[in-house]
Amino acid sequence: MDRLQSMAVFIKVVDCGSFARASEHLDISSQMVGKHVAFLEDRLGTQLLNRTTRKQSLTEIGALFYERCKVVLAEAEAAESIAHELNATPRGRLRINAPVTFGAYSLAPMMTRYLHEYPEVHVDLTLNDRFVDLIDEGYEAVIRLGALKDSSLIARSLAPYRLIACASPDYLLEHGIPKVPADLTTHECLGYTYWTHPPERGWHFTKDGEVHVIQVNGRLQVNDATALLCAALHNGGIILGAEVVLKNYLNSGQLVQVLADYQAPSRQMHILFAANRRPTPKLRSFIDFVVAEFGQPD
Repeated sequence: MDRLQSMAVFIKVVDCGSFARASEHLDISSQMVGKHVAFLEDRLGTQLLNRTTRKQSLTEIGALFYERCKVVLAEAEAAESIAHELNATPRGRLRINAPVTFGAYSLAPMMTRYLHEYPEVHVDLTLNDRFVDLIDEGYEAVIRLGALKDSSLIARSLAPYRLIACASPDYLLEHGIPKVPADLTTHECLGYTYWTHPPERGWHFTKDGEVHVIQVNGRLQVNDATALLCAALHNGGIILGAEVVLKNYLNSGQLVQVLADYQAPSRQMHILFAANRRPTPKLRSFIDFVVAEFGQPD
């Protein structure tokens, strides 16, 4: 006999108070109800019910077994529910938030592939560089750059957001190519300004375990990566920008990387979602897609 089925019959016998009433609820014969209970007693080597012609009652072991059976069956039902959810087709609307540059250059192209694979999902993608509250603002997942603060959210780590320094060939021809990070102090360094704090004047470079922090100068500060890129392409100075934004211009020769033998800073990146509710099929599929696309390399 199936042990879980016999447990379910045993619970119904206890709840109903008799084999006959349990058989009516389960739509099986009283004899079959008795066989399930006998199967459990034989397996356990002990009596679960005290039975007389007029009534039945649980033995001491039977009472303990009854409580544990309810827990076991509840866990089994929960496991089946999770399996059904995993197999369910992702559908519905997802609200996602991400930083502007990463969202425009990396996440949006990925979205087209994700939506092609999951045609019943709709995505509302909001891009901004301010700190958003996932719960209060109604997002199901957010992608964040930088170190995480203590949070009640669940975080999945993604590959670091790498930065590189580069400038146009004409700018470097006129102003010279920096050989070491300290040379940047004599150059126009294009600065990115954030919603929440001033421009980052200190540029960090690492080589052979030694960190070089250079206080750069620049007369142009912009809060938009595309505007900074345009300034660099038009000989405005050296830009420290996201590799994903600059790589095509480097490949075409419109920009030239400087200080290539130094490691420019990179920023931690995570996708976060609420911990107090189980991810829906649509959210789970999106998180898995993002981790597969932007996860940590082996």
